[in-house]
Amino acid sequence: MSGVRSKIKKVLQWTLMLALAAVLLYFAFRGVKWEDFISGVRNCNFAWILVSMLASILAFVIRGLRWRLVMLPLNPAITRREAYDGVTIAYLTNFALPRAGELARCGVISATGKTSFESVLGTVVLERSWDMVTYLIILFVVLLAGESSFGQFVSDEVWQPAVDSMPFDILWLIGGIAALCVGACVLIFCYRKRLSRYKFFAKLFSLAKGLIGGLTAGLKMRGKWRFLLYTLLLWLCYWIMSYSTILAIPQVAGLNWVDALFLMVVGSLGWIVPVQGGIGAYHFILSLAMSSIYSIPRTSGVIFATISHESQALTMLLCGAVSLTAIYTARRRKEKLKQ
Repeated sequence: MSGVRSKIKKVLQWTLMLALAAVLLYFAFRGVKWEDFISGVRNCNFAWILVSMLASILAFVIRGLRWRLVMLPLNPAITRREAYDGVTIAYLTNFALPRAGELARCGVISATGKTSFESVLGTVVLERSWDMVTYLIILFVVLLAGESSFGQFVSDEVWQPAVDSMPFDILWLIGGIAALCVGACVLIFCYRKRLSRYKFFAKLFSLAKGLIGGLTAGLKMRGKWRFLLYTLLLWLCYWIMSYSTILAIPQVAGLNWVDALFLMVVGSLGWIVPVQGGIGAYHFILSLAMSSIYSIPRTSGVIFATISHESQALTMLLCGAVSLTAIYTARRRKEKLKQ
């Protein structure tokens, strides 16, 4: 019975996320002139889109190399190919179930038997923390580069509508949740020995131990400068992807490298929204930003967002499918050798 309930819950969750994506797509494409949209797509220079897709593949490779660097203290036997496959399968998984990709790539590594799932999850937390820090630094750079209207855009189009939709002060809500979380953590830590007798808390403590192990392993990694270099190259690839897409579309070809950096930052917000592969969210927020900041017609903004998203999505799906097929084939080959 519990298995049936779990499946129903997953189906409902997936359906709600898909419905949210559909709503965001509706608002993104509302008012679009379809003749201009089709004409704009046809006039796109797909040679630059190919450059963007190649930069995306390079970003997968670099992210895999950086992640492996964090995991090496756990087990030096973890290969570059395993880390790369974990990254691409994570992106592929996000199209089926948003935010599940991080768990999927942990599963790819733990399935090799070289380290535990919890420890790998700790390295993912560490890696994503660095991404957040880098993202905030780039935000600061964008503001210094002259995009003073960016803060106004975030305030007027993202933050303020969210606050206005709340029937209470959102700051009190955030403070209350933070206080509850801190209080719960303190109580659990104080009574951890008693709580460890229960199966749920025993698993929770095991997960926490693995996370801490993964985080400390990352801090012990050799080649910290190489990690920083990989991080720089990774975001450089994202920047190239954004700028090459600008060059591909005549309607927005007047934008420059700084604008590409701004659009990269805004587009990243679309991928964070918990919908399948950023569908709808990416289109909505990017086209909204382009019309608000640059006064670019809505149709041109949607053309840019659509081509940018679909080229990235296609790259993710293809690379993820190749990695998944390679892992399946390798396992089948091992099974045949054992027989």
